[in-house]
Amino acid sequence: MPCRVLSSAASDPPLTRVSLAFVEQRINLYLRFGHPVRELRLDRWRRCAIFLPAALFCRVRWESNDYGTTRWQLMVLQACTAHNAVERIAGIRPGACLLLRAEGEHQVQPVLQQIDAIEALDVDPVATSPAYWRTLGNRLAAHLPLPVYTAERHRAYLAGEALR
Repeated sequence: MPCRVLSSAASDPPLTRVSLAFVEQRINLYLRFGHPVRELRLDRWRRCAIFLPAALFCRVRWESNDYGTTRWQLMVLQACTAHNAVERIAGIRPGACLLLRAEGEHQVQPVLQQIDAIEALDVDPVATSPAYWRTLGNRLAAHLPLPVYTAERHRAYLAGEALR
């Protein structure tokens, strides 16, 4: 199902809105990486980040109760464009293309380490190949070793994008 255009003008690109929240010791819903074009503060606890079409971003969800952590979730997503199919995801309107989904601390922590390793290469995670995030998600699901994103792999991706 294609994205709906959120503005009244048909020529405007569809924007993706991502809900974020922070309540101390209860919930932390935040962006690990991504460059929103705008961020709206709704109240003391809630914000909304707005992304242009095809933008990559990573949202992390951590929840706890009186007894400890109840949920760890990390998703790497690509904001929708007017012509591609998207998944409906809670807190993301109208939806996004899901590239990677990690559930639980044992899956989230290795992905966070991979993101740190990408940043150590002086590469913005937003500029990495969407295929890498899909591969990482598939490897997580299959319980296989995670691939390393190298400078060589990044150069190859950029060279391929330059040919498009």
